[in-house]
Amino acid sequence: MKIAITAETSQGLDSQVAQHFGHAPYFILVDIDDGAVTATQDIANPFAEAHQPGEIPTFIKQQNAEVMLSGGMGGRAIEFFTQAGIKTATGATGTVRESLEKYLGGTLAAAAPCAESVAHGHG
Repeated sequence: MKIAITAETSQGLDSQVAQHFGHAPYFILVDIDDGAVTATQDIANPFAEAHQPGEIPTFIKQQNAEVMLSGGMGGRAIEFFTQAGIKTATGATGTVRESLEKYLGGTLAAAAPCAESVAHGHG
């Protein structure tokens, strides 16, 4: 399984999780086999400065990720990921490693639109 996680820096599992999905500077891609990390890759977000709806989910799909973890995410992004067959979970905090452990342990399992997205009618 390949999991993508939003990140503030390119420090792999030690990166802090980025709280704003669309403007995350990096994505950390983590390969998991039998519950263990087998590889990581740091990728700069080519759409961090500006993007159109659906561009980032398409980019993450091209990286062969099956799951997307983030601090926060808008309702439309969640919908685009769902349409692409990618599971999402929001509420990730701390380091990429900590969020990954929470996801694999089942305590970070659902995605909900962030308050800003709901306030703008994108929930």
